[in-house]
Amino acid sequence: MRDLHPNLSGHRLPVQARIHISVSPEPAQDFTMHNEEDPQPHEGPSGSSKKRVLHPYLTAKPCQEDGSALPPNAMPPEKSCNDNWSPFEDELQFCIADFLYRREEMSQGNINTLLNLWGLSLMKHGATFGPFDNYQHIFDIIDDIEQGDAPWKCMKVSLNEELNESAASWKKQEYEVWYRDPDTILTNLLSNPDFDGQFDYQPYVETDKEGNRWFGDFMSGNHAWRQSERIFKEDKTTRGSVYIPLILGSDKTTVSVGTGDVEYHPLYMSIGNVYNNLRRGHRNAVVPIAFLAIPKAEWKYDNDSDFRRFKRQLYHASISAVFTSIKPYMQKPVVRKCPDGHFCRVIYDFAAFIADYSEQVMLAGTVQGWCPKCTAQPTDIDGRAGPRTNDLLDGLLGVEIATYQRLWDEYGFDTSVIPFTRDFPHAEIYEMLSSDLLHQVIKGTFKDHLVTWVEEYLNLVHKKAEANKIMDEIDRRLSAVPPFSGDDSKALMKIYLAAIKGLLLSEVVKCFTAFLDFCYLVRRNDISLTTLSEIQKALQCFHHHREFFRQSGVREDGFSLPRQHSLVHYCENIRNFGAPNGLCSSITESRHITAVKKPWRRSNRYEALGQMLLINQRLDKLAAARSEFVARGMLVPERLASLGIQLTANQAASNGEGEGGNDKRDGATDERVLADVKLACSPYCVFTDASAVAHDLNLPAFPILLRNFLDEQLGGSEDDPDEDEDDDILNYLSPISSFRSAVATFFAPSDICGTRGMCREWIRCTPSWRNSGPRYNCIYLVEDESKLGFHGLNVVQLKALLSFCYEGTEYPCAVVEWFKKVGCSPDTITGMWAVKPDMSSGGRDVTVVHLDSILRSAHLLPVYGSHYPLIPPNFKHTFCYGITTSVQYGLSSA
Repeated sequence: MRDLHPNLSGHRLPVQARIHISVSPEPAQDFTMHNEEDPQPHEGPSGSSKKRVLHPYLTAKPCQEDGSALPPNAMPPEKSCNDNWSPFEDELQFCIADFLYRREEMSQGNINTLLNLWGLSLMKHGATFGPFDNYQHIFDIIDDIEQGDAPWKCMKVSLNEELNESAASWKKQEYEVWYRDPDTILTNLLSNPDFDGQFDYQPYVETDKEGNRWFGDFMSGNHAWRQSERIFKEDKTTRGSVYIPLILGSDKTTVSVGTGDVEYHPLYMSIGNVYNNLRRGHRNAVVPIAFLAIPKAEWKYDNDSDFRRFKRQLYHASISAVFTSIKPYMQKPVVRKCPDGHFCRVIYDFAAFIADYSEQVMLAGTVQGWCPKCTAQPTDIDGRAGPRTNDLLDGLLGVEIATYQRLWDEYGFDTSVIPFTRDFPHAEIYEMLSSDLLHQVIKGTFKDHLVTWVEEYLNLVHKKAEANKIMDEIDRRLSAVPPFSGDDSKALMKIYLAAIKGLLLSEVVKCFTAFLDFCYLVRRNDISLTTLSEIQKALQCFHHHREFFRQSGVREDGFSLPRQHSLVHYCENIRNFGAPNGLCSSITESRHITAVKKPWRRSNRYEALGQMLLINQRLDKLAAARSEFVARGMLVPERLASLGIQLTANQAASNGEGEGGNDKRDGATDERVLADVKLACSPYCVFTDASAVAHDLNLPAFPILLRNFLDEQLGGSEDDPDEDEDDDILNYLSPISSFRSAVATFFAPSDICGTRGMCREWIRCTPSWRNSGPRYNCIYLVEDESKLGFHGLNVVQLKALLSFCYEGTEYPCAVVEWFKKVGCSPDTITGMWAVKPDMSSGGRDVTVVHLDSILRSAHLLPVYGSHYPLIPPNFKHTFCYGITTSVQYGLSSA
């Protein structure tokens, strides 16, 4: 193990730090706790310095399979470790079936061809058959897997009223709803050993050493605590149970089965106990549970109120019918096996629903244009308003003068729709609707609103030709930045500020700055009360600066935009459900690819729905079997890598990455470090001495720089060394290895990442990147750990990544060119720091630094100015990989 850089003693997060608190914090002002017993503080997750107060009544007390009590401190049943691969014969059969069916999605004909060739090759060595006879043999064995078995069922629905011959065709039709028993799905989810260690058994309140509360995973929110309190208050026999919050989600993308009159709407389910990163990370924590029928009719019925009402009623009635089997377990606990192997009494509860605005309107039974969570008037949607609740609607319905039309006009209620939650205890659809980062923030407010307003503003104040000229310049500035390509709204957000500064008035840029502050704060995986205050301030600042678009005539009618209005509910939703990253429609859209789009492509397109359901069922079985084999110790990490299962950051780093490797962040890492950088496993080349490196880098001063680096690492000398002694130091060095890349693992609270905000990315330092020119990344270098954000950092650009040994100690290091900050604070308009190349020594300031002083890669954006056209039309972003401009913006981490 190498020694850390002497100036970076605090570079890693404390692994064993424990902060004890003497007072149990309250989740919120509406939080109530009985006085029968006080909850005691518990240590947070391994590697965390926070403390948790667990719920005192629904305590996840283990029991036996029949529900009887276990002795105190009883251990869960030991996981069997054997070679029983049933229904497969051995590991080879399982790996082949998993590889061909899940990873490669190979066609039936190609599977047969491969098996025939395999069999012929084995016959040369005396074997009479291969691992499988044909594709059907593989399918039959997969179908025999017991783990994860949840067969699809069909429920037929029709309109319950007498119809005459003249009735519309959609009224006469019988609709099919395909679903899986939710109790079976939940049993499979709860018993999945892959979730062990990443599963919260109790609602909790998490605080840091200052007593500041933090919201992260779902069980850290007020909703889980409040519902647990309600359940226990209504039935004291639920003491010791596990609260299982159900999270539903749907994707508005429909699934046509080619009949012409019916489409299907996929419905997904997860549980709030699993960590947010499991829902985001394709870890089988989100399961398709139903395909709801969507009636279609002739064009003349498009605006027919009866037909629209029927579709809504069918939607809610279908969901209610699907979940009928678990309704008893929402009031009385049922014994189920949990990820740690223990049996516990669990009680289910509808907790959250992931949906975009149009689906939220259908779910809540509200009028289009109204907020589904509050009663704000569409004409002043950001004005003061109260929350929508079942009690509010029931009270209005009890008023004699409250007609259907009046509730529609004055409160936005469509009383012809009865939400499915009315059929289940403790559930309230208005409270269940969660924030949606993708459609409300990223695609909604940013792309569909702000970016569109910029174009409308330019057309309003300039002639058409001039406005187009400015828009072309903005597009070229965006295309000139390496990470951005295509129509990726998340990537566009990172670079848009620099592209518009100088071309638009400062008030427009400030509006974007305030919104991006809000966006990156709400995208964090762990959010404190202090952060909530910052979110609220950023939102107020955004509302202030967006008035420019009203005053300029772009939004003369104001900002009655439901998706943009939803931003005012984010702080409350974070308090209830934890970080919004764990409840985002990007999760269901991602699941839609694996559950719908890919199975559709694998089908023969004829009566495709049945084939798609079977494919989903087989994939679930393979995933469940794989988790079981891993839990038994029968599948080692190396085998998982061969199956395409994502590795940890350390495993991936140890495997190295070549010149043509993937440049994406892998994100799924749980290593508890503030930042850690490791060189690739294999060097690109090895130099005999420092002079050879100097020649390769065209840097004659490299031997002097290396001596200075070694002198700093060794603590310096009391006397001034002479030249011969310096030469002797270099002569004792091992050959110097040169690398083209390194992997950085770091804390990235606003990015899509692993547990507790950990992320990783590759840092490149190569003279030829995919045959498009050099790529020498810029990086953040830690200068002063005592200062916050960019105040304690600086930006440098890589020239080389090296490693050598001296007296038995390895020294990974980097040759870097320095930038210096422009001013002592961020730019007042963009909120971003400005840096420029450090030319204080007459040329670029170059030094050698230890790898441990590197935090992560830095994303620098040029300062374009107000002149245009500036970027030539044929300019490519690859031109920027190996060069720097005179002045650049660096994204601030303050």
